[in-house]
Amino acid sequence: MSDVTTTATSERGFFDEGQYPGIFAWLLSTDHKRIGLLYFWCIIFFFCVGAILGLLIRLELFAPGETIMGAQTYNAVFTLHGVIMIFLFIIPGIPAAFGNLIMPIQIGARDVAFPKLNLFSWYLYITGAMLAVTSLFTGGGPPDTGWTFYVPFSAQTSTNVSLAAVAVFILGFSSILTGLNFVTTVHRLRTEGMTWMRIPLFTWSLYATAWIQILATPVIGITVALLFAERVIGTGLFDPAQGGDPIMFQHLFWIYSHPAVYIMILPGMGVVSDIIPVFSRKPCFGYKAIVVSSLAIAFAGSLVWAHHMYTSGMSDMAVLVFSFLTFIVAIPSAIKVFNWLATLYEGSILLDPPLLYALSFILLFTIGGLTGLVLGAAAADVHVHDTYFVVGHFHFVMFGGTGMAFFAAMHYWLPKIYGRMYDKTIATVAWAIMVIGFLILYISMKIVGMQGMPRRYYDYVPEFTGLNQLATVGSWILAVGLVLMFANIFRGIFKGDPVEANPWGGASLEWQVPSPPPMENFGEEDPVVTHGPYDFTKAGIL
Repeated sequence: MSDVTTTATSERGFFDEGQYPGIFAWLLSTDHKRIGLLYFWCIIFFFCVGAILGLLIRLELFAPGETIMGAQTYNAVFTLHGVIMIFLFIIPGIPAAFGNLIMPIQIGARDVAFPKLNLFSWYLYITGAMLAVTSLFTGGGPPDTGWTFYVPFSAQTSTNVSLAAVAVFILGFSSILTGLNFVTTVHRLRTEGMTWMRIPLFTWSLYATAWIQILATPVIGITVALLFAERVIGTGLFDPAQGGDPIMFQHLFWIYSHPAVYIMILPGMGVVSDIIPVFSRKPCFGYKAIVVSSLAIAFAGSLVWAHHMYTSGMSDMAVLVFSFLTFIVAIPSAIKVFNWLATLYEGSILLDPPLLYALSFILLFTIGGLTGLVLGAAAADVHVHDTYFVVGHFHFVMFGGTGMAFFAAMHYWLPKIYGRMYDKTIATVAWAIMVIGFLILYISMKIVGMQGMPRRYYDYVPEFTGLNQLATVGSWILAVGLVLMFANIFRGIFKGDPVEANPWGGASLEWQVPSPPPMENFGEEDPVVTHGPYDFTKAGIL
């Protein structure tokens, strides 16, 4: 992508450099790579906790009636599973971890625009996470409202919803500050020659995501603050007996939480957009269309919140408008899928693990997106609303989409960050096991939902037993794949074979610096960009 001048660095790059000794080299570091790794390991930890809770949910639903836990415990477990997976894994996962690790290098910057604010964002994330965990053991016990905190139940339950709401409030500020930092970094710190149309698509996706974080996240902060006030001082804002409106809470919640879906999925799309050209050895088809579609998703995704509320009570005209807008969002998403497939067409395909995870993203996200159209159509939504069909659809989009993209990014960029490679054969086997388990688990959920099984229910009628048992078996297969994948990654980080600077043959800037990168990324001179991020010919790779 450019000529990069590097000075001599140690084999361990930024791991051996730092202003402070010992653990303080990490806890007080303002280097974007160290902060990215702090996010990464925390996010992996919380993902594992959330996954264990998900396995417990499936085990409880293996048979009708009580299997391993009572109804109140079940409510707390699925609430905690949702809060951890949404607020501590999916939303911060790719932007905070891989955005911090890779984005500044991709645009030729030595760090983000506000390094100290970046470290402060991580401390806010940790503080919010600790409060969420503390809510399990203090007050009236674990929250049992589901991750949506719907009133009036969340305003009335004696469980520790107030502390969980404070945790979400703080996590929201962490997300906003990260978004501000990324937008400023992209605008102000691009190196010479890094024009807007030479920015890698992963960075473009983070830029679009950052605007949603800045504009939409304050709404969830206001919403949970109002819920906290409702519980503590009884403002009555959501209480009909005091002239309040519980439906207003749903509007406020989804005005943030539907755009948040795109905070979750857009960075994953960026990961896939970067991986496919490298492993196809072709320039990305329709680069400008993917850029525009990212911005279009960020804009249109902010206008469709009410499609979650068709059955909550809205006018027919409002339902019609929001249904139409929901279908509009599918267009930029479809543009991306088309461009990814066109990039793969007649490419020199290298079926390495990052591409396999990226391909599973396309398959599972497309299935999730198409079933989302069922929920976008008001008539069909009334039939499957609040059934396990919604749970299946949501996991296809979030886990099959963002989760697979996170794993793709992990297999793609961790060798760059740690300078060591994992076992590719084991990574491929783990991927195959995960996809099989995933399909068994979530297709079963979709079918049992179509048959009428409601979600969030502790018990069910015997006719749903077979599909629930099949889904639980799928969760076990999926868990085996996850354990194998993480074990292989961990072994690769500590004992894998050393890799060169550009093990995949990428043309963007992060592949032009040593593995691991040095502190401040580049040598004495900043890079000068002379071609696009997917121009393999000018980069001398083809």
